[in-house]
Amino acid sequence: MNEYFLILTLIGLAAFGMAWMPAVSKLTGISYSIIYLFAGVFIYYFFPDVLPNPDVMAKEGLTVRFTEMIVIITLMGTGLKIDRSFSFKNWATPLRLISVAMLLCIALAAFLGYTLLSLNLGSALLLGAALAPTDPVLASDVQVGPPNERIKSETRFSLTAEAGLNDGMAFPFIWLAIIIAGANHSIHQAEVLNWLGYHVFYKIVAGIIIGYLLGRIAGYMVFIVSEKFPSLKTRDGFLAISLTLIVYGLTELAHGYGFIAVFISSITLRHFDKHHDIHYELHSFVDQTERLLVAMILILFGGAIVSGILDPLTWEMGLFTLFFVLIIRPAAAFASLLGTDIHIKEKLAISFFGIRGIGSIFYLAFAFQQGYFGNERAIWAMIAFTILVSILIHGLTATPVMRHLKQEIPKEREPD
Repeated sequence: MNEYFLILTLIGLAAFGMAWMPAVSKLTGISYSIIYLFAGVFIYYFFPDVLPNPDVMAKEGLTVRFTEMIVIITLMGTGLKIDRSFSFKNWATPLRLISVAMLLCIALAAFLGYTLLSLNLGSALLLGAALAPTDPVLASDVQVGPPNERIKSETRFSLTAEAGLNDGMAFPFIWLAIIIAGANHSIHQAEVLNWLGYHVFYKIVAGIIIGYLLGRIAGYMVFIVSEKFPSLKTRDGFLAISLTLIVYGLTELAHGYGFIAVFISSITLRHFDKHHDIHYELHSFVDQTERLLVAMILILFGGAIVSGILDPLTWEMGLFTLFFVLIIRPAAAFASLLGTDIHIKEKLAISFFGIRGIGSIFYLAFAFQQGYFGNERAIWAMIAFTILVSILIHGLTATPVMRHLKQEIPKEREPD
């Protein structure tokens, strides 16, 4: 019973501290993800026996559901704070990032995993697909501010929209890795055609359509019906969480990609009546919920670090991780932005801040539930080390780089 009350106290302290973390990060220039990561390392180092087991491999089912919940809530909050209306021209930068850059990252990481790290084909592709998406959960330091913030940088918008889009867009490649692993690490033409038709075309289209329709319905209820019938008017921020669960649940029941649907629904709701002040209430509630969950998972991740998740890591794996974070992602993203009129410093910042995080943990745990890959502990070690490196490098550089861009590039684009 004492353990239970201790856990409650720690959760309360984590949540209490998170209320001041944005201000602390702004003041110190250090991301709160670093602070909570080291808090987890400290707590689990001194009290390892009285806290929940942080071993993601021992509880993959719980890992899948917990990280899944964090990601979908974050995707809703991400969409609600994007002011820029969607068009292929307005969203050209993030669309380049989720197509050219993400595909290059997957291909290069898989190639190196297969040739240099001696992973089998399924494991190599899984490694690349899990590492490719920019994480929406840990990227708050480089994302846009709350709804209707008048000044937006191209860097912040691009990284925010990319993080919202690419978690879902990476899913087909996770499934391709699962299919290859199930076929004894080979694949036949019929399986490729089925993957293209079902996992690429149907599931993406289903996610977009369902997300858009449910976002429109929610917008109609919130903005039109409430105006016609004042007694039904509401300002409850938890409507955003409710919509998240409805959209994700219905889309997954229809075998679509729920991540895509949640983000599309949030964008659709956001732009139903873009300047309505309820958007701030919706985003504020989601943001607070997200930060509570992030505090908990960062502490658990710190516990996993001291509990041995990195033990299988070799120096070759470590070099691969550094190469991916510092070379592959920046080079792939920069290549995708060639030919655009974005300022060179913004291109460099967009390319550098490809933050790895909770989405990678979800994808790995999900894939390992679906099939046998081999090399599970080695892949977990590489993913965990990549996230650790990303938290430290990006967490220490995000605030000063964003401040520098704001000073050096005053020409910021206002929302449409």
